[in-house]
Amino acid sequence: MPQYDRAAQELLRLLPRVLRARDFHLYLEGGKRLTDLWRAGGKAVLGHKPPLVLRELKNAAERGLYSSLPHPTERRLLKALEELFPGRAFRLYPDKSILYRALEEAGFIGPFQDPALPPAAGVHSSEMPSVSLWRPFVETAPGAVFIPVLPWPLGPEVLVLNKSVDASFPPGELIPPVLLAPAARALYDLAAALKEYASNPPRYPKIENALKESSWQRRGIYLSVQADMDREKYAALFRRFLEGGFLIPPSPREPLILPFSMPPGEESKLAGFIIHSF
Repeated sequence: MPQYDRAAQELLRLLPRVLRARDFHLYLEGGKRLTDLWRAGGKAVLGHKPPLVLRELKNAAERGLYSSLPHPTERRLLKALEELFPGRAFRLYPDKSILYRALEEAGFIGPFQDPALPPAAGVHSSEMPSVSLWRPFVETAPGAVFIPVLPWPLGPEVLVLNKSVDASFPPGELIPPVLLAPAARALYDLAAALKEYASNPPRYPKIENALKESSWQRRGIYLSVQADMDREKYAALFRRFLEGGFLIPPSPREPLILPFSMPPGEESKLAGFIIHSF
């Protein structure tokens, strides 16, 4: 997962102030609306403001469960992870920096391959890093150690391990139950969405036609450009989409995330931007 550098932060600051977010739209100061194709890097892949997740957050907050102390909710989150990734071991961390430190101490280093993006130029699949990301709704075969991009922006961060490397990592950290409870609910919602996606995958006929005339690539619900694109060229692309009413990631090292369904007019507009991106 990219660490957002100053250039990426500067691009995000081009947005008007965001007053509200719902599903895959951002509602801005002044009454305008953006179609969010970034979705917090995938943390809002199931949309902004999921009602059941917010209910869990509210209930845990009302009980005052802010401290990092043992709580039964940790077991619930681990059970949800076991349903998504059977036979694996897990570590929980409060943020990315602590997760990355644990990886380094165990001898695993980046960069991490994102399954929604094509491999870096000159890198063959047999030479992939030992640590990768996992994204829902895209075909992937994660290795012995991977970081899932899960649908809850507030954390915790999760590391998923093969049992063969479990002993290489110390125990994870205690996470406040106010974060564990909504994260567990989000995982159960994700499991249901994955089943629905498998039986009824979304279709984007106008976007599919546009992709044939562009250099964009699609994997599942994700669209990508060259991850090593020149900063200035990508900044111009970001601005062009923003002016057209679409928020794309602030870095080319992240994919665009398509909504599960789009109104015909919105899909047509996005297809036009894809064709005329460069």
